[in-house]
Amino acid sequence: MQQIPLRDFSSYLFDLDGTIYVGGKALNGAAETIKALQEQMKTTMFATNTTLYTREEVRDKLAGFGISCKTEEVITALSVAGMYFRDFATGSKVFLLGGEAMEEEMSRFGIAVTGEARQATHVLVGLDRSFDFDKMTTVVNAVRNGTQLVGANPDPFCPVEEGVIPDTWAFIKAIETASGVPVGVTLGKPTKYYASYALKQLRNSPDKCLMVGDRLDTDIALGKSIGMHTALVLTGVDSRESIPRAGIHPDYVCTSIKDIL
Repeated sequence: MQQIPLRDFSSYLFDLDGTIYVGGKALNGAAETIKALQEQMKTTMFATNTTLYTREEVRDKLAGFGISCKTEEVITALSVAGMYFRDFATGSKVFLLGGEAMEEEMSRFGIAVTGEARQATHVLVGLDRSFDFDKMTTVVNAVRNGTQLVGANPDPFCPVEEGVIPDTWAFIKAIETASGVPVGVTLGKPTKYYASYALKQLRNSPDKCLMVGDRLDTDIALGKSIGMHTALVLTGVDSRESIPRAGIHPDYVCTSIKDIL
């Protein structure tokens, strides 16, 4: 079957870290590619597993790289978490293991939060830069006593300019190990919750959408799970050699996002 030219899709869902930028530096050609697609009246949306930033902060970061988008065109693991508690776990009282962005997004979705882990119905875990022994002990005991453990994303690390930093899954595994209780729900890419939220926001049929990202197990797996076409870019985590190891096969492999044009 003949492939659709990369520039001929009507909607594009872009990963951010490793695809559009790494840390505080935009990747070469990213802004020009997004601008060209927008000028052609293509739908462009941005999907990230970050738990460090609100959608507004992601929007502003993109603007700093010369990429224009609206807040509603950004999907984060935290916005999916807000949707999950609102739509699938009504009446939840959530203890947050994360930063200010997590608290802000839960507030926007009207989710009740508590500072007492033992009084919580759920513990939402993200990348917490202040994670320490006392926090871990508090959460471990709450989970052992019935509070449900929720992972905001399944990422073990986050790429930065200097290398990587531990991400949500590193904290989840520590809590699982100490509590003996497995995580109850995971929300970020490539889960069904993230996929359904993304498709709803795109307002297009999957076969007209292209998912573009640098990670096979999150970005490409997400696109494939809902019937999108997928493009792996080689500017981040995975390489061509990763494909047979992962057993996840993108429809396209691109040197960078610039290949779309």
